[in-house]
Amino acid sequence: MKNSTSLKPLTNPKLQAFWNTLGTYLLLGAIAFAMLLPLLWLVSTAFKSPTEDIFQFPPQLIPQQPTLENFVKVWQTNPFGQYLLNSVVVAGLTVGLNLLFCSLAAYPLARLEFRGREVIFSLIVSTILIPFQIVMIPLYILTVQLGLRNSYLGLIFPAIASAFGIFLLRQAFQSVPKDLEEAARMDGCSELGIWWFVMLPSIRPALVTLAIFVFIGSWSDFLWPLIILDKPEYYTLPLGVAKLAGAFSLDWRLIAAGSVISIAPILLFFLVMQRYIVPTEAGSGVKG
Repeated sequence: MKNSTSLKPLTNPKLQAFWNTLGTYLLLGAIAFAMLLPLLWLVSTAFKSPTEDIFQFPPQLIPQQPTLENFVKVWQTNPFGQYLLNSVVVAGLTVGLNLLFCSLAAYPLARLEFRGREVIFSLIVSTILIPFQIVMIPLYILTVQLGLRNSYLGLIFPAIASAFGIFLLRQAFQSVPKDLEEAARMDGCSELGIWWFVMLPSIRPALVTLAIFVFIGSWSDFLWPLIILDKPEYYTLPLGVAKLAGAFSLDWRLIAAGSVISIAPILLFFLVMQRYIVPTEAGSGVKG
């Protein structure tokens, strides 16, 4: 008479889950490395000495003789300090004005009841479909007529508000519990006070997200500054980097160094601001 034995699984479920997770991370890591490869090559080129070949195959991502000579030469031979200051001023004003005007426009569209509200919101959102190149010439003519050419205000004029920002903040305002708004209104707070003291702190993650998008767009904008500026003292970093191509006859090491200087503040801004993209207690709901 044969003894009955229970069948054991051929594979361990925990081991199988481990290999599946490992394979997923390896695949995602390979995709991330492929996407970051151009950036890594750019940074590597910026630190390479003139004796190293930057176009060898396979590419040498780690410089054999790393040097800061390229950064020093770019900074000394070009007014990159002025370019950096111009970009900081333009991007900072653009972010501040976007947060102000977009939140002022989004609040009534989200919380106030008035005739034609949905129609106005639909018209605003529909402008996202219009490419900038279509409105570029009318904007240029209007900017020149206002006397804003070759000025900081002329640089930020087309970007002081955006349909995307209004849409994003409207959706965020709608997620705030009405109990907060009603409590503030019972305490005698005005609509402007509710917007400032109640609504804006409640949608902090959305404000930070909009600030990041606007900062990146303003910092890396090349077309509009190229059109509206002809005085080098108002050049932003993208125009300054483009100027390197002619100044150094396509010396890729110096162009790479200028590009690294240009993109470093974007990465720094994102790393500083990303920790604020967390749900707030006011926006997550009301207990009790």
